[in-house]
Amino acid sequence: GFHLSGTVTEPAMQSEPETVCNVAISFDRCKITSVTCSCGNKDIFYCAHVVALSLYRIRKPDQVKLHLPISEKLDQLQKFVQYLITVHHTEVLPTAQKLADEILSQNSEINQVHGAPDPTAGASIDDENCWHLDEEQVQEQVKLFLSQGGYHGSGKQLNLLFAKVREMLKMRDSNGARMLTLITEQFMADPRLALWRQQGTSMTDKYRQLWDELGALWMCIVLNPHCKLEQKASWLKQLKKWNSVDVCPWEDGNHGNELPNLTNALPQGANANQDSSNRPHRTVFTRAIEACDLHWQDSHLQHIISSDLYTNYCYHDDTENLLFDSHGWPLWHEHVPTACARVDALRSHGYPREALRLAIAIVNTLRRQQQKQLETFPAQKKELIHRGVTSITNLEGWVGHPLDPIGTLFSSLMEACRVDDESFHGFSDFTENMGQCKSLEYQHLPAHKFLEEGESYLALAVEVALIGLGQQRVMPDGLYAQEKVCRNEEQLISKLQEIELDDTLVKIFRKQAVFLLEAGPYSGLGEVIHRESVPMHTFAKYLFTSLLPHDAELAYKTALRAMRLLVLESTAPSGDMSRPHHIASVVPNRYPRWFTLSHIESQQCELASTMLTAAKGDVRRLETVLESIQKNIHSSSHIFKLAQDAFKIATLMDSLPDITLLKVSLELGLQVMRMTLSTLNWRRREMVRWLVTCATEVGVYALDSIMQNWFTLFTPTEATSIVATTVMSNSTIVRLHLDCHQQEKLAGSARTLALQCAMKDPQNCALSALTLCEKDHIAFETAYQIVLDAATTGMSYSQLFTIARYMEHRGYPMRAYKLASLAMTHLNLSYNQDTHPAINDVLWACALSHSLGKNELAAIIPLVVKSVKCATVLSDILRRCTLTTPGMVGLHGRRNSGKLMSLDKAPLRQLLDATIGAYINTTHSRLTHISPRHYSEFIEFLSKARETFLMAHDGHIQFTQFIDNLKQIYKGKKKLMMLVRERFG
Repeated sequence: GFHLSGTVTEPAMQSEPETVCNVAISFDRCKITSVTCSCGNKDIFYCAHVVALSLYRIRKPDQVKLHLPISEKLDQLQKFVQYLITVHHTEVLPTAQKLADEILSQNSEINQVHGAPDPTAGASIDDENCWHLDEEQVQEQVKLFLSQGGYHGSGKQLNLLFAKVREMLKMRDSNGARMLTLITEQFMADPRLALWRQQGTSMTDKYRQLWDELGALWMCIVLNPHCKLEQKASWLKQLKKWNSVDVCPWEDGNHGNELPNLTNALPQGANANQDSSNRPHRTVFTRAIEACDLHWQDSHLQHIISSDLYTNYCYHDDTENLLFDSHGWPLWHEHVPTACARVDALRSHGYPREALRLAIAIVNTLRRQQQKQLETFPAQKKELIHRGVTSITNLEGWVGHPLDPIGTLFSSLMEACRVDDESFHGFSDFTENMGQCKSLEYQHLPAHKFLEEGESYLALAVEVALIGLGQQRVMPDGLYAQEKVCRNEEQLISKLQEIELDDTLVKIFRKQAVFLLEAGPYSGLGEVIHRESVPMHTFAKYLFTSLLPHDAELAYKTALRAMRLLVLESTAPSGDMSRPHHIASVVPNRYPRWFTLSHIESQQCELASTMLTAAKGDVRRLETVLESIQKNIHSSSHIFKLAQDAFKIATLMDSLPDITLLKVSLELGLQVMRMTLSTLNWRRREMVRWLVTCATEVGVYALDSIMQNWFTLFTPTEATSIVATTVMSNSTIVRLHLDCHQQEKLAGSARTLALQCAMKDPQNCALSALTLCEKDHIAFETAYQIVLDAATTGMSYSQLFTIARYMEHRGYPMRAYKLASLAMTHLNLSYNQDTHPAINDVLWACALSHSLGKNELAAIIPLVVKSVKCATVLSDILRRCTLTTPGMVGLHGRRNSGKLMSLDKAPLRQLLDATIGAYINTTHSRLTHISPRHYSEFIEFLSKARETFLMAHDGHIQFTQFIDNLKQIYKGKKKLMMLVRERFG
């Protein structure tokens, strides 16, 4: 060890002057153990000046003058000290004085120690030596990033810190664990943890992923194959301390789960048989704590990771946990995520070759287990199919697992494809550090890396990914754990998609697809699966697109098997008691435990869409896919999307329409209609319009069919206002190129539909029915009769007035009059409803009656008097009736005398009396609660009343009596009565 010092000049920039920095670096056994620089730069990593000086020393060692340590080369130390004090008297004089006093004192601490320190001489052989790490800076940086809450790229910065820890572990830098401890302490001190726990809210997804990485890194650290026992003990103590803190995040994001102990596959796991019901929540550190019980002393494990020649051909296939397979290749039977955690630890600590050997042994073990399952399943198959359910499934899936075992195996094997042998053999001191294992009896054969003939690491990586993705596993508890399952699956598939498939890989895809279809309950694509198994839609879509060009039959078989979504089936099979507490009422609440259900359903829809696209032009396949969609998809909006997709694919611009696919589209559309007929759906109108468009493309018989079966598909309103109206439009007739006979047949169906709808819902369909039946006299008469029958019971005045106006418009004034009269019987206008929307209809009805003649007017006035109590409306009608002679603008050929009607005789006398009566009643009603600000308006109202009174021959007397009466009754309202006297005497 030694001390290096120097000055580093940073050249002047446009805005900055030249700066000179004084740098001092201490070295010890090829490590930088401390640094200081006058630049004052605060960062976790060394500043540029320290790096520059170090590189200068490495690249130009002959330019750096070496000095012996001061204590060894100077005899005249007194002279040296005096000169040093003279040059730097202001800085060192107080310290020099203090040290001189201590040396003179017999009992001082300095005099108890033999010799004196020399910073230029380096550390002693027994001193700890590790790379310099500015602990305070690490803490400050992490604290700052956490306080930014994921903004300003802080999440990225924290991920870079984690990557730095991994880099340090790879370089076997003991600061890796130190740095991770500092990071973890800051994470645990994050004030948001307590806040979230208090409020019951979950942390953000990105922050959650940082905690996952933290847990995984601790796992790597405690699984360091060469760490000392005391080191491991101190880490365990630290981990248990964090684990016991109340706010320590849980592994699955929100609630504890019932997963087996990490080490339960090994007898060395101390807590292996702990009762799951009493187990506390699993936190992000639980797995690392459990991993402290693992060791690397197993001789079989030692041989696997140390040698490419470890084989044994004395193969007996009689035990479950064999050490070698039928090839004589080593196997490693351990809880898969635990075994893969070892692989990750070996990789992380710079042992890629050893990691690869263990990864191959694990994959070979998985492949052997697969083969075994395939052989044993036929015996169980009969019983399982009979029960229609299985309870055999993994409670702990490998994809989406906190330790990401499949991802680890895949990465290790893919890394081996990419690196050359030199760099891969970079660290070869594994066995030297471990100490030699006890020798076993086995044959040494040429290194064949334990792969099949012609097999590569790439092929092995792909196969293990397919094994993991196809594993049947129960959907975990908690939103975060479920999202993680989806995310991990998608990440793994996207890595697979980067690989170009050659014949070798296609062979593996075929082999795995066949296995997944036939291996029963261990496969997510097995014939019988657990009700709560993670669905295979995303994986199957990838398998389907990969296999399609090479083996279409297998591709479809796989995808069709994956289409199921058992959790949404209406009843839980009676035999399924494996997780009874989850099988509560399934249908009404759409299985609330499945938080990612909407994502799962959209993936199911994607798979179906992919198959529909691929099956274009193949009638048999399209029928099979259609059947599968109808059986397995439970969401109307997804079926509608598929119907639209099929329609788009079938009617691509550059080719003739695919009629089979169009029929599939129509069939799906019809299913959507039936599903949404009695439920509210905001897209319903859009769906109905689309269905008519689709049926039009299919042809005239499809339109005819939907009209004949309208009651199973549409509401009466939809059938008349959208379906029949669109079918009868010119654009449809032109689109279909129909001849007269076909047009008439279609119109006949539309009219039949219209009449049926009018019978069923006259209020909403009568007008549409009349419009649709205009060109057919019998149908039109039938529709009119339906309206008349319904008018007395089920129809409102507004609906009747609308139809009446339509009749007048169509040239049926007497029918219009009849309907208007019926409408009047349903109407009731009170004294203060002078802005009621029906007023226009009443005025129109009276005008119509007046135009028809005296008899019609005489018949409608009693109805008006009975229904309308509003004085201003009545006076308006009265005034209009006295302006012209009834029937003057009536029908051709009708004669009348040309005289105006008398107000003294019926029917106008009755209307006049009713109007006067209405004014009197309204006046009294207004006066009961009138305020001064309405006085002037009230006087105007009385003026209008006087106009009406004066229309009667004794009206003047009547009005005077009325005013006198008011003055008497309301004499208390002095100001108002004074205004009445002023205006009316």
